[in-house]
Amino acid sequence: MGSFKGHALPGTLFLIIGVWHMWSTIMRYVSNPKSFRVRMWNPVPGFDGKLKYFEIYVIAVGSFIDMCIEFFYSTHLKIIVNGVLNPSHMNDFEHAGMLLMFFLLGLVAIFSETTSYLPLPEGALCLIAATAFCGEYLLFYFHSTTHSGLEGYYHFVLVLLILLCVLSCIAGALFPTSFPVDLMNGIGITLQGLWFYQTAFTLYGSMMPKGCHLKLNDVVCRSSELEIRGEILANFQLFALIFAVIVTILGFYWLAVTQHPDSRNLLSVADESDT
Repeated sequence: MGSFKGHALPGTLFLIIGVWHMWSTIMRYVSNPKSFRVRMWNPVPGFDGKLKYFEIYVIAVGSFIDMCIEFFYSTHLKIIVNGVLNPSHMNDFEHAGMLLMFFLLGLVAIFSETTSYLPLPEGALCLIAATAFCGEYLLFYFHSTTHSGLEGYYHFVLVLLILLCVLSCIAGALFPTSFPVDLMNGIGITLQGLWFYQTAFTLYGSMMPKGCHLKLNDVVCRSSELEIRGEILANFQLFALIFAVIVTILGFYWLAVTQHPDSRNLLSVADESDT
């Protein structure tokens, strides 16, 4: 993942899944708040049900393709050297292992939803998703401790966003009727995808902070003051992304209410029953 494409590809996958999760969560809640349930994945409506399981296929296929890129393409097929894993590409093997977790998540969800061989409740799928995010969390946590300077700071922010995904997935299993929990899961996944893109543009693209540059796959700043300036800029970027996600959620909610004119009465009744 130590490249622009290496961050943009998983960022695209997380961003698509996250935005779809936010939209679907809001639509399901607005259409019928009393019957709302937390879902690890959301079916695609219409098309005579042909695209119902599209999301979990995107998770499985997307993570599998990214895993193959990390394991085969990034290593130039030099996987074994002198009888051991190629020490020059250990990061690629780590990334492939992380993506394997999401591939297994998608595979388990497909078998659970489309066959009778592995019928799992939604809470179990949420916990499996939490396990996949845990694997990602551990990988980038140790990345953030081994990568110093500005690069390490961007990894640290990513670790916090991954932790949000872990906690929201666990909370989804514990509170299966909570709309805020399900929405927070979509927010966490969306922010993670956006931050992958932000990292790609900042560390490997045109948004490198002034006084810093890429040298031998490491970001080097000319002074500690410039490095601190880059970290402050990263904070501003994160706040801007959070603001953009909040505005998007408000827009989604407005669209959902306009598509369900009777939703105001249903939402008011749900609020009265909660109190």
